[in-house]
Amino acid sequence: MSITKEKQTGRKVATHETPETMRAAAIDRFGPPDVLTLHTLPVPAVEKGEVLIALHTAGVGSWDAEMRAGWWPEGKPKFPLVLGTDGSGHIVAMGSHSQRLRVGDAVYSYSFMNPKGGYYAQYIAVAEDNVARIPDGLTMREAGAIPTTGLTAIQGIDGALGVRANEAVAIVGASGGVGSLAVQFAKLRGARVLAVASGDDGLSLARKLGADEAIDGRKADVRAHARDFAPEGLDAVLGLAGGETLEHLIETVHEGGRVAWPNGVEPEPAKRRGIHMVSYDAIAGVREFEHLGRAVEEVVKKEKLRVVIAAEFALAEAAEAHQRIEQGHVLGKIVLRIR
Repeated sequence: MSITKEKQTGRKVATHETPETMRAAAIDRFGPPDVLTLHTLPVPAVEKGEVLIALHTAGVGSWDAEMRAGWWPEGKPKFPLVLGTDGSGHIVAMGSHSQRLRVGDAVYSYSFMNPKGGYYAQYIAVAEDNVARIPDGLTMREAGAIPTTGLTAIQGIDGALGVRANEAVAIVGASGGVGSLAVQFAKLRGARVLAVASGDDGLSLARKLGADEAIDGRKADVRAHARDFAPEGLDAVLGLAGGETLEHLIETVHEGGRVAWPNGVEPEPAKRRGIHMVSYDAIAGVREFEHLGRAVEEVVKKEKLRVVIAAEFALAEAAEAHQRIEQGHVLGKIVLRIR
């Protein structure tokens, strides 16, 4: 498509020719997966400080299913409601001049509760700061799967926990979308990783991702394994699933050790004296995407970052994707194929 320029409200907007309407998977009310259906909606207008992305792949997360079912963090939702917090594609229009991005760039993006609708659509208008060029070594499909999970993983390993070389680190939920990346980022930092997953397939995946040891949190004596793994105590724990297993692991953290978990993990672990415990939210921004991009490219230089795709569905099959999410035991991430 050719690039055109036009004046709008006294400023220039770089744009590809785009249609007036688009297909999107949206809901008209909260409910079970089958409320998620294909709609024809207006392509969102791009304003100053925003970019319009023609989406290729969208990520599907458990939080999407919770929102579809009725969980809404703040304010009043406006129906029809397009779900989705992340994805990848090409920039087709920009609301203002940028030194960082250009029309035609292959990008990935994360925006929780995006004001102009989510990523289960052919187009999304999103704040420029929530968009970055795709790092070297990732396909468009892989890039669409990792913005939310990648930012959550790297901000847990580097930010909340500050993992360092030779530390003993346990990751609970190591075979999920966030955990599968957190294992690789912890190994990038030189840590020894005890992966806690479930099922033979989850344990096998954790080992392939580089975990030094993998145990089944539903079957193993996690305290005994953790003490064997780190006789002087674990240095850090990243909890991506709450409950008894996480509590037992925290019991093996030495005094002065660290425990972190993303907000939304339930039940939250109980506070313990002498251990630094912190919850956090994944933050999107220019610096945050640069940090994630560097980590991805560093892993790629050493070998190949594994972005685990559990299943792929067409945009029109978004309801089926949510059914799969609700079945549980998802290894890696589920994605929607937009283009």
